[in-house]
Amino acid sequence: MNPGDRVRVDRADRTYEGVLLPSSTDDHLVVKLEGGYNVGVDRDEADVSVLAEDVYEIDGTDSTGPDEEASSEIEFDDDLPTISLISTGGTIASTVDYRTGAVTAQFDAEDVLRAVPDLAGRANYRGRVVANILSENMEPPLWRDLARAVYEEIEAGADGVVVMHGTDTMQYSAAALAFMLETPVPIVFTGSQRSADRPSSDNVMNAVSAVETAKSDCAEVLVCMHATESDDRCALHRGTRVRKNHTSRRDAFETVGAAPLGEVDYETSGEETVSFRRDYRERDAVDLERNLDLEDDVELLKFTPGMDPAFLDVVEGSEGLIIEGTGLGHVHTDLIPRIEEFVQDGTTVAMTSQCLEGRVCDRVYDTGRDLLEAGVVEAGDTLPGTAKVKLMWALENSENVEEAMGTSLAGEIQERSVPWE
Repeated sequence: MNPGDRVRVDRADRTYEGVLLPSSTDDHLVVKLEGGYNVGVDRDEADVSVLAEDVYEIDGTDSTGPDEEASSEIEFDDDLPTISLISTGGTIASTVDYRTGAVTAQFDAEDVLRAVPDLAGRANYRGRVVANILSENMEPPLWRDLARAVYEEIEAGADGVVVMHGTDTMQYSAAALAFMLETPVPIVFTGSQRSADRPSSDNVMNAVSAVETAKSDCAEVLVCMHATESDDRCALHRGTRVRKNHTSRRDAFETVGAAPLGEVDYETSGEETVSFRRDYRERDAVDLERNLDLEDDVELLKFTPGMDPAFLDVVEGSEGLIIEGTGLGHVHTDLIPRIEEFVQDGTTVAMTSQCLEGRVCDRVYDTGRDLLEAGVVEAGDTLPGTAKVKLMWALENSENVEEAMGTSLAGEIQERSVPWE
């Protein structure tokens, strides 16, 4: 019995079937279940039967022995599209540092190919490393580097681009590229909630689904991540409407205010199917263009009851300010005169809502009307994080910033806010 064998484990009260994985101790068995999760079982309490031998590769190594490396040869095929894999680091390109127990970003794009042999035969690949960081260290200058790299890959003939990115700030980077680039091919962000050396890692399914999406007809910036807790399908989220809503679940990402734009049915047979449920921009509908300038001096401020007005001192003098207000877009009335001073001094102030769904409307209550009179701009139902990125872009690239903030430029504002299932 070796790692990679399919086994049945019988205990006094339960039976498990799955793939045997390496264990850190001799006292326990670790089995990867069909749903993608793993279970640990005390060896002394289990009766184990081998159902099939050597059916699964573990983390790029041959299951017949830990010292035999298995490589995935990626050969050029004229009949296949060319997909550029751009790495920025993050959990999808991470492993555990056993000195500290922490997850560390240390793989480049070619390491991802070796770690995900299922990518072989789906496309011709070009690998490129823009950064090797955990996503909390992502900054606007790196957005510019990333957008420039994606532009160059598409200009060089890539039929699609997959960006490997850490999940914690992926929504910001996806929004940035959606505003900075006009793309005739798909740009697909993906990552993983769990590193490749964890039995419940989502890196293989997400990477394969992202590549299949990059071959599709949807020429937009998308985020491709697990749609459920199981290994059954990935959801495709528009880059300006997505939010990470859970710290650790594999299906952490959601499209806010609507169903996902599409999905990828994931099957071990390699017959993944990409489908879309709403309108999207088709491949080659626009020419490749870039507008990479950003105004970095834009802040996002969340209003809370009892907030110390001194918080406004921190953002005073900024070129732009996004306020995450209450409900329809409100703050305490005592703050409005100070906000008006900001506007008069040249700061563009735009209002969003703390609510996950719905849009701001400052015409309903007196507070909202006072904010409008003070010069605050409404951002519709734009997500607060997306609104910050959009204002950074609009201040450098739009002749009328107020009009731009109220207009959907990359699908960030929906025509209507309606309930959905």
